[in-house]
Amino acid sequence: MKKTEGSSARRGNDGIRTFLRFVAVGVVNTAVGYGIYALAVLFGAPPQLALILQFLLGALWNFQMHAKLVFAVSGWGRLPAYIGAYLLIYSANALALRLVLSHGIGPLMAQLLLLPFVVAASWLLIGWVMGYHARRRIG
Repeated sequence: MKKTEGSSARRGNDGIRTFLRFVAVGVVNTAVGYGIYALAVLFGAPPQLALILQFLLGALWNFQMHAKLVFAVSGWGRLPAYIGAYLLIYSANALALRLVLSHGIGPLMAQLLLLPFVVAASWLLIGWVMGYHARRRIG
């Protein structure tokens, strides 16, 4: 019985540590992604083009950060699913950005307002494609 309780507590602590790593890496990834977006906008790119640039460059950067620092995944085998999750997140972000922009909010503030929702969706989808949630149920 104690072994089960200890295993359960250990899994809980591992889950908390993984989530905290995800948040820390997410802060860095968000800064990198928003920096790419902001630079593109400031250099004259339309907001949707800036979002595409942020997506393309950010997806590769973020995959490596999540794989190595958060989910302990090696290799590139999960990259197609990761890109699929990112495309879904990108599509929702692009639609929401268009909606927020239509209300007269500037492009930098509009994307900044959307970031918490993008981060929450990312935790759910990226954790799933990296196999984290399945490992949590098994382990």
